[in-house]
Amino acid sequence: MPEAIPLCRAGDLVDGGEAVPFDVLYGGQTCRAFAVRYEGEVHAYLNRCAHVAMEMDFQPNRFFDSSGEWLMCATHGALYEPKTGQCRAGPCRGRLVKIALSERQGNVHWHTAPNLKEIEF
Repeated sequence: MPEAIPLCRAGDLVDGGEAVPFDVLYGGQTCRAFAVRYEGEVHAYLNRCAHVAMEMDFQPNRFFDSSGEWLMCATHGALYEPKTGQCRAGPCRGRLVKIALSERQGNVHWHTAPNLKEIEF
């Protein structure tokens, strides 16, 4: 059963705004992850471009392009759908690795999975 781990207050995530970062263990490595809000819903992904396994933010905790419609990899310009992580433009293969989130009682929680376990938050 996945464990729900407190991440932040719901108000900390604003549509198209800054992300809340956190660390996870993925594939035996500690990786940065990030949570954002888009069209009122919260979403989280590994901070790893599907094109080349590099962190995507162009400034700390900044992932949205200037339109606020796409998550963008600052290195090569790949654009991803905020709701699904699917790549829609630029050099990339597939989609971002999604991390389950829930929002309840004014807080956001992320959820562990068999291959995605808590390191720190």
